[in-house]
Amino acid sequence: MIRRGTGTLLVVCSGWLLLGGICVPSIRSGPPELARIKLPEGFRIDVFAEGVTNARAMCWGDRGTLFVGSRAEGVVHALTDTDRDGHADIHRIIARDLRMPAGVAFRQGALYVSAVDRILRYDSIEDRLEDPPDPVVLPQRFPAEDHHGWKFIAFGPDDRLYVPVGAPCNNCLSDDSLFATITSMTADGRDLRIEAHGVRNSVGFDWRPGTGELWFTDNGRDWMGDDAPDCELDRSDARGLHFGYPYCHAGEVPDPEFGDQRPCSSFTPPAARLGAHVAPLGMCFLAGTAFPAKYRGAILIAEHGSWNRSTPVGYRVVAAFPRPDGTARTEVFADGWLAGSSAWGRPVDVLEAPDGSVLISDDAADRIYRVSYSPLD
Repeated sequence: MIRRGTGTLLVVCSGWLLLGGICVPSIRSGPPELARIKLPEGFRIDVFAEGVTNARAMCWGDRGTLFVGSRAEGVVHALTDTDRDGHADIHRIIARDLRMPAGVAFRQGALYVSAVDRILRYDSIEDRLEDPPDPVVLPQRFPAEDHHGWKFIAFGPDDRLYVPVGAPCNNCLSDDSLFATITSMTADGRDLRIEAHGVRNSVGFDWRPGTGELWFTDNGRDWMGDDAPDCELDRSDARGLHFGYPYCHAGEVPDPEFGDQRPCSSFTPPAARLGAHVAPLGMCFLAGTAFPAKYRGAILIAEHGSWNRSTPVGYRVVAAFPRPDGTARTEVFADGWLAGSSAWGRPVDVLEAPDGSVLISDDAADRIYRVSYSPLD
């Protein structure tokens, strides 16, 4: 059943899934390509939702609504699993014609959406999914450059909204100190401050439970060859640390243009080097107990995959295990979106669900996956 409301298209597919604007039977066993995904023993992957065009960052509403941003499509999705069977059965578009609204965050009933140079707030959104309100535009503005202009956003344990500002280039020095940073501001869009410097392009971060440390991914620069520099997983335990860009990459590679200005030893090194051009995006700490004990407190990282490496890499989800010294060990968790030199999917974000399963967005296959665990008999 399809119903149209003011400002939105509401599609209700009871027991079905939305595909191209049409209700189709949900696929409980998953499409054939899901058989290519390799997971540790006891884990399985299913499709939570199809037809989620250009699915990027995700967040949960208080009432179980999954909000999903997009980059190329300019829309914000709202998904609901009304019967709690692990598959979305209602798919709404709650915003359209926005400028790369990749990031979403939820606080006190309001949905915050990033749109390059501004942050929008949709108040009482779960009361108005069928007829979304006009957004409130927060007063703080950001640079308008498209290059690395799309933004992952999230509220921290200090109740501030964290907003990264990517470098407006592959590799450059800018007169505007706001570029290549992670910033934060109050929920009303005021009191902007810089939390981390020298961050080329972070598209995912989370806070470690129990410590409040900010951990984030950072995409390494291009055009230094297939194997350098590494993309990074970084850790910040204090405001104002500098992570090297554009002078030093991955904590150990001086930049060929700017490296003679400041030595690598003067910057905070990464917690883990993830490999060159793997493009790590969304990440989350696992706080639940549904997965084996090994994964409790671990980080899952979505690697979107390389775009210009001669042999593609990434296109997978990796697990990182923090060590007491602030570094992290990594291993592959989910692999198989890349088949030879061709990729049929690109993981973007990872989000723990209330039941302890993990959702993975895919902006190439227009899907949200659900990874769950059942002990082997």
